Parts: sequence; C-alpha cells; structure tokens
Amino acid sequence: MIGIAIGIAALAIWCGLLAANGGFWLARERDTAPLPALAAWPEVVAVVPARDEADVIADSIGSLAAQDYPGPFRIVLVDDGSSDGTAELARRAGGARLTVSTGAPLPPGWTGKLWAVCQGVTAAGVPRYLWLTDADIVHAPETLRSLVARAEPNGLALVSLMAKLRCATLAERALVPAFVFFFQMLYPFGRVNRSGRTAAAAGGCMLVRRDALERTGGIAAIRDALIDDCALGARLKQQGPIWLGLTNRSQSIRAYDDWGSIADMIARSAYAQLGYNPLALLGTLLGLALVYAAPPLLALFGHGLAQGLGLAAWLMMAISFQPMLHFYRRSPLWGMALPLIAAFYAGCTFLSALRHWQGRGGMWKGRVQAAAGR
Repeated sequence: MIGIAIGIAALAIWCGLLAANGGFWLARERDTAPLPALAAWPEVVAVVPARDEADVIADSIGSLAAQDYPGPFRIVLVDDGSSDGTAELARRAGGARLTVSTGAPLPPGWTGKLWAVCQGVTAAGVPRYLWLTDADIVHAPETLRSLVARAEPNGLALVSLMAKLRCATLAERALVPAFVFFFQMLYPFGRVNRSGRTAAAAGGCMLVRRDALERTGGIAAIRDALIDDCALGARLKQQGPIWLGLTNRSQSIRAYDDWGSIADMIARSAYAQLGYNPLALLGTLLGLALVYAAPPLLALFGHGLAQGLGLAAWLMMAISFQPMLHFYRRSPLWGMALPLIAAFYAGCTFLSALRHWQGRGGMWKGRVQAAAGR
C-alpha cells in the first residue's frame, strides 16, 4: 500500500507539473520570431564585469565590438582586480567602442560581480538601455538589434536571453540541459512573460531600461544577491513588463570540463535559492526523492499497481525533458537518465548548504560571497 500511495503521489505531481506549470517543459519561449525595424535606434551601453577571464574575454568583447547595431553603442568593462591580463586582452579586442575601468575595492555587503556592475552602470552615463552581460558570453552580431527591437515597441523594462551553455564534455552533455530544464521548472518563461508575480532573468544577457533600473533603487538594491539576475528581474517587473526566452544568438563559452566544476557552479547559489533555510532544504531533498527517485525505484523493484504507477511517472518525466534535449541536440535517451541527473543536483544542493554552514558559501573567483551567519 505504501508503494501504491507513493506512486500515486509521484504520478499526480508529474501530471500537475506538465499540465499546470506554465508549459515550462515545452521550451516555447525563444527569440526566433521576426522583429520590426525601428525608425530610430536608442543609445545602448554594454556593461561587462570581469575578474580573471583571460581565457574567454577576447572572444566575448570581440563579439560585442562586432555588433551591427544601427544606433549609438558603447562597451564598458569593469576589471574587478584581475591578475591574468584580462584588461589588456579586452582592450585589444574591443577597439574604439570599449572603455576599461579599474574596479574599486569591494565594500562590505556587496558581491563582487554586483559591485563591478554598479561601477559599470555609473560609468555608462545616461543611455536609454544598459546591456548587462557576462565576460564568458559570445553574442551573434545581430543580438543587440534583436533585443532593442523587442524592447522598444513593447515598452519592456527588461529583455533577457538564456544564453546557450556549452555542451561538449560528458559532464556538460549529462548535466547542462537539465540545468536549464530545472530553471524553467522554477521560473516558467511563459509566466515570466505575462503579467503576474512570476519574474526571472538570465544574467548572461539582460537588456535593461536605465530609468526602470533607477526607479528600483539601482544595482545597490540587490547588492548582496547571489542569484542576482532573478532578483533584478523581480524588481524590474514591478516597473513594467519583462521578457525571457531561450536563444542560439548568445552562447556561453565557459568550459565545465568535469563533474566537480559543474558541482561548484550549482553549489555556489543553490542554498541561496532556498533562502538559507534548513527546513526548506529538507523539504527540497524529500521532494526531489519523491518526484525523481521514487518513480524509477518503483518501476524497477515494485510490483503490480505500484510498479505501473512508477513506470508511468518515469515515462512522463522522460517525455517532459525531450524539448530541452532537442534544443541542446542531445539524445532522447538522456530523458530516462533524468532521475540520476536530479540526484546529482540534489547532492549539489546539500553541498551548497554544507559550504554555507562552513563559512564558504557563494565561493567564486576566490571570494566567499554568502555570509555564514545569515
């Protein structure tokens, strides 16, 4: 009876997720629709925070400098204490469009990235839009034009693209599509793009109305946020409509060559997502066990009705993963491995909490960015 009850619960959850969670699994929100040409193109300044990014900065800044944007466009890079020649490599790639600013020392209460972004926003002056992007993202030449063409006619406070993550090594192929899948499960893009409370953004590519940002209190209002993109998205949605979608135009070139590097990336902010709450952590781990672990265990080791319920739930989760696997050009068979992938993410979530309790939360580029006593 216990097995049947667990199977019914797991199957009911998956039916609810697929039918009533904003169609997150369909991955329909993409930047592929034709966009209008504007009569006038407003000024945009790209702001790039960078700290020890010598391996990627030339390609990233080079892609910004190569934008075919018809209006005024500049790039501000804030060098956040790099020791590997990041600034000089950026200067060579950026040409006349680029200004490099040396970051000031990190004040208390700020994460390193947001302090650098704040300085870049100040240096940008008063353009209509700020293009907040990361030092490991490469953009196609038409990317900025498409962002502005979406934002201007629709009066959007924010347009954000989920940069396509690198998916080359075995670890990346196994784990990266699921990263975006789980993100969409938490923040269904369809709901983000409609009126309502659901808000999110993807930090690799965010076109922000400068006046909307100022009305929210600027970057200082989220200065200690580890999940800064979603925090910014939530504040900007209070100022006007926002839009978030998948893209092939913006791509991350940061390599996660092994399982450990991906674990570090997930663990940096997973416990922050739970509000640093031990009860939320426990509930999350139990929930993941019910939703992802129970179905295959019942399907493989259960009997009768319990086995059938487990198999049905397992197949539903595998089917729900297919659109994202197709977007990343991965084999459909990875869908059946989603329980194992989810187990890895559950372990990373616990690791995130453990590091926080040890005073090493939010570790990035040699900085601990989450207060242990929070």
